[in-house]
Amino acid sequence: MSGHDHDHSELSETELRVRALETLLTDKGYIDPLALDALIETYETKIGPKNGARVVARAWTDPDFRERLLKDATAAIAEFGFTGRQGEHMVAVENTEDTHNMVVCTLCSCYPWTVLGLPPVWYKSAPYRSRAVRDPRGVLEEFGVRLPADKAIRVWDSTAEVRYLVIPERPAGTDGWSEDDLARLVTRDSMIGTGLAIDPLETEPAA
Repeated sequence: MSGHDHDHSELSETELRVRALETLLTDKGYIDPLALDALIETYETKIGPKNGARVVARAWTDPDFRERLLKDATAAIAEFGFTGRQGEHMVAVENTEDTHNMVVCTLCSCYPWTVLGLPPVWYKSAPYRSRAVRDPRGVLEEFGVRLPADKAIRVWDSTAEVRYLVIPERPAGTDGWSEDDLARLVTRDSMIGTGLAIDPLETEPAA
């Protein structure tokens, strides 16, 4: 894994500065830590991943875009205007009936911020980084994902040079759904590979 250009410290210089600023503002009473935590959680799970969900929904409905995405994900994603640091070299991998893809960064927490927002805390944790490679099926079961025994699981190691976006399988029963409705089925975890797209029986298309 010599190709990794990782920051091996627990916190990068930028993260340390943000932490110090957060502490200062909290001490002065300018921010409420609980409110800040809620805002970060919203960005991690709701606002941030909407970019990736739009990309996946387009891939589900537009064969030409899907082909471009699988051939050159960086360029295809840029068609939406999603560019910048942490998303310069993207690779899209597609879940199929035979194969399930899952992403990890074994040395730190390289993550495609441009399409998934902030990385979840568990993605950066040492247990996930080590066990995702050694026992991916067991990790998936802990996330509530139980795959058929004959379905292969492929684990991709994200690096500073290459970051991955998983295209989850399109749920059955969504024929005729609009891109907007399909995007609501795409979760952050499904684009990391630790989850599946939402079952359409659990939601309804917007009116």
